[in-house]
Amino acid sequence: MDNGLDAWEKNAEFWDEKMGDNSNSFHRDIVRPSVEKLLNINDKDFVLDIACGNGNFSSRMAEQGAEVIAFDYSEKMINLAAKRRQNVLDKVHFYVCDATKYNDLLKLKQKRPFSKAVANMAIMDISEIKPLFKAVYDMLEDNGIFVFATHHPCFTYENEDYFTECINKGIAIEGQPVLQNYYHRSVSDILNTAFECGFVVDGFYETPFSNEKIPIIMTVRLRKK
Repeated sequence: MDNGLDAWEKNAEFWDEKMGDNSNSFHRDIVRPSVEKLLNINDKDFVLDIACGNGNFSSRMAEQGAEVIAFDYSEKMINLAAKRRQNVLDKVHFYVCDATKYNDLLKLKQKRPFSKAVANMAIMDISEIKPLFKAVYDMLEDNGIFVFATHHPCFTYENEDYFTECINKGIAIEGQPVLQNYYHRSVSDILNTAFECGFVVDGFYETPFSNEKIPIIMTVRLRKK
């Protein structure tokens, strides 16, 4: 399966420029509020930031007192993140890692378990999610949480077949150099993967664009039991 890495390498500089130091309005106003409610960062947290992009949310968590291990599978994106976030490199440690490779993910494990993990708008960009969910479960402390925000599958599928997994090509930010992969999965496919790995769900939000009545984003909190 095409894992979409080539597209993200080509889009990395454009993405970094558009997201800037503080992210864009979509992430700030639509994605971040629900993620932060469910994540509830504090200064004792040790957080895994999955598919961190240019590190804007990693930096935000560090400013709230957390220590962060952040990774992306685009080496170019990680280089840009480390350059842009030099002011928090004492709290944020950036790595290149493929979220579809369980053994590679385990190499991110530190001397203490993670208290929390987060994936902002990344689940739909990852070609296979079970290795990630399993690795996150194994690296979290007991009662640790994994919060992810993703396109709401019920309202963003394109092929008139909600139940069948498929790859669609699309854009995240208008004007990006090349199309990227979006991996459609039903809500039940996503959650059953989480349940198979041992998680339970104990938090859930559905978020629309401003002044709309259909959600574009779903945000889920999984807990290790």
